[in-house]
Amino acid sequence: MMTSNQQKQKQNSFTVHRTVAMAIDPIHVGTGGSRLGRVDNSIVRDPVTRIPKIPGSSLAGVHRAYAAMAYEDERAGENSSFADKRSGGSKDTPFYPNCAGQGQAKDAGHCGDKACPICSTFGHASFAGLAGFSDAHVLLFPVATREGPVWLTSPGAWRLIGQKVTATENVVHSEDQDGALNLGWLLLPRKEWPNPKEPKDDALKQAGIPEHICNALALVSDKLFNHIVNSNLEVRTSVAINPATGAAEDGALFTYEALPRSTVLVWDVTCRDPRHFDRSQDLEIGVHQTVQKAEPLLAALGVGGMGSRGMGRLRVLSAKES
Repeated sequence: MMTSNQQKQKQNSFTVHRTVAMAIDPIHVGTGGSRLGRVDNSIVRDPVTRIPKIPGSSLAGVHRAYAAMAYEDERAGENSSFADKRSGGSKDTPFYPNCAGQGQAKDAGHCGDKACPICSTFGHASFAGLAGFSDAHVLLFPVATREGPVWLTSPGAWRLIGQKVTATENVVHSEDQDGALNLGWLLLPRKEWPNPKEPKDDALKQAGIPEHICNALALVSDKLFNHIVNSNLEVRTSVAINPATGAAEDGALFTYEALPRSTVLVWDVTCRDPRHFDRSQDLEIGVHQTVQKAEPLLAALGVGGMGSRGMGRLRVLSAKES
């Protein structure tokens, strides 16, 4: 039986699924090298707002690898009715590692089969793929205050979930309006939330935001949001260990930054109609369902670098069609 999502794909050229996720661990997606400055290894930032983000290429890469793992686990199990249905004599090609990664190995590359959910969804050498990932931007950012953690947002971040809000400069909008609130190095007067409470709560509920975060929400202007986020990133220091002596390696000390735990991010997944790419007859599962296969492993194995240092895990809270 065709699912509701597949029925919509039959009617539309594409669908866009807005995904909201929360960092279980600090997340480090590096710029690919070290530089002089506050830390040695910095993370990727938006070139305009200078707010950290996760590039869509990073999201697409880990989703491809984890979805391939999930399908290979299904084929190895008892429920392999779909996994064995490949055309062109390629049904014996494993989903992982062959259809994951770059697929450039001579004897273990992408199968390129039109019925392969991995190659059709994420693409291969001669096909761009049916799923497109936007960059993941910060929606809510946790900041330590004297009253406990507060999750900050801004008008620019709020628009990521289709909501409009205005913020007064040099104040913090929150439910509690008593006194001032310290946000890292800033002490700001408090003011009431600019919009009625109900639309804000409805938007957060639809996005799957946990209740404890909804109860500790605050709003600042876009100008302040940029400075507060960059001033409250997690910064860690590591050093290489000499295996012979068991002591720190001389000259091997380095620092790196990361988005802190419980940061809430949002990105879009655009799913194209398989009919337009000669895949409607062979592809027996929806494009977004293939993307969602990776979500449990995303929460277990994570995204970005420093995974061996307790970083990277990301839990999807909601993924609804927008």
